[in-house]
Amino acid sequence: MARNKVTVIGAGNVGATTAQRIAEAGLADVVLVDIVEGLPQGKGLDLAEAAPVVRHDAAIIGTNDYAATAGSDIIVVTSGIARKPGMSRDDLISINAGIVGGVVKAAAEQSPNAILIVVTNPLDVMCHVAYKASGFPRERVLGMAGVLDSARFRTFIAMELGVSVADVHAFVLGGHGMEDRRWPGLQGTVQLSEKGRGCACDIANPAGRSDALELPDDGRRSGGEQKQGQSSLAAPQSEAAPAQDLQAFAGSEIPRETDGCGRTLLESP
Repeated sequence: MARNKVTVIGAGNVGATTAQRIAEAGLADVVLVDIVEGLPQGKGLDLAEAAPVVRHDAAIIGTNDYAATAGSDIIVVTSGIARKPGMSRDDLISINAGIVGGVVKAAAEQSPNAILIVVTNPLDVMCHVAYKASGFPRERVLGMAGVLDSARFRTFIAMELGVSVADVHAFVLGGHGMEDRRWPGLQGTVQLSEKGRGCACDIANPAGRSDALELPDDGRRSGGEQKQGQSSLAAPQSEAAPAQDLQAFAGSEIPRETDGCGRTLLESP
């Protein structure tokens, strides 16, 4: 049985770590692509040489040639510049739109049946750029921020309540990168597993607390707080997670409908 194939475009910190997560999880063979001569080749070789230690058999290659990506099942787009100090995600639009449009068009020509997972900021806009550049139907163009923002939300809730992140279940819906946004639904309920403090916890007045649950806002405690201007560890894991979910639906239609930015609109029966 042929192994699945994932192309990761961009061999920087995010792209290389994404390739590592996918390969080490045994999800697929990985092709790492970058415009810089020698960069993807070097990182691909480095990752391949770690395989005996981690004990996985996924093939990892680095290349500057999109021909090597042909027949990919999933294409992960990480290309683009990261934020510099003082920049918002929206400040990256003019530069990254050109980069994303170009790389997506090149990759889509080689893998016309692939699913796109977009990482580049500003994410919602870049999903639309990828949607137009690829010509793919909207259900095959996804943004990874729903996984990442929800993971950050769960992390902060667990830290504030002093429980395991494994016992916190929460979701963040909406756009990625609204710099003045605070976490939505702060008057709602966070579901905890039985190992947590009961089955459910009111965010505004958690069990055993007289004060409201103070959670940091997205702009202050996520990608913008990191000195490199991007998440090079949590974000790659958020890309590998949907890749694993999509693998489960290999050979069948993904049971959900999404808009051009990959946000779920309607669950299929």
